[in-house]
Amino acid sequence: LIPLVILLIVFAAGAFARRQRFSVMAGNLLVWVGIMGAALVGYTYRDDIQNVAARVGGELSPTTATIDSTNGTASFHRGLDGHYELATKVNGAPMALLFDTGASAVVLTYGDAKKAGIDVAALNFNTPVTTANGTGRAAQVTLDKIEVGGIVRGRIRAFVADRGALEGSLLGMSFLDRLRSFAVEDGRLVLRGR
Repeated sequence: LIPLVILLIVFAAGAFARRQRFSVMAGNLLVWVGIMGAALVGYTYRDDIQNVAARVGGELSPTTATIDSTNGTASFHRGLDGHYELATKVNGAPMALLFDTGASAVVLTYGDAKKAGIDVAALNFNTPVTTANGTGRAAQVTLDKIEVGGIVRGRIRAFVADRGALEGSLLGMSFLDRLRSFAVEDGRLVLRGR
């Protein structure tokens, strides 16, 4: 408050040093008082403003996590299609994975596996898997690292679906089981890493 009062005195002294009409000086003074008041209110409610900004950002980009590093959580908003699609990094490669508790493991599409640096040509697609599209074939792999909203887990068991067998990659239970918890709260998916 003291620095604000000092600034107000300096600006008021500058206004009175020039010969201006009182109405102009009063108007300028009110503008500066308003600016100082807005700055003070913004500083006082900075945490609330950050939360509002994070919620607006989540609505505009539902795949992007709202991260609460104090509590070790990452939350995501539901997409327009009703699903939770999460921006992730698999072996350092950015990609979107669909949150799926019905998948026993992380499952990558053929294309996403290539993006993650997996030599898909050397894989043996001999594991039968059941997906929403029907039965397909997949190869079992171990992913070095998956990062979701700042939550990182290594050595994750996963599958790579054969070419054309899967429309999108899935974030399944082989990753989710390694979290402290996950839940849907107030229409948001909340992942707790610690």
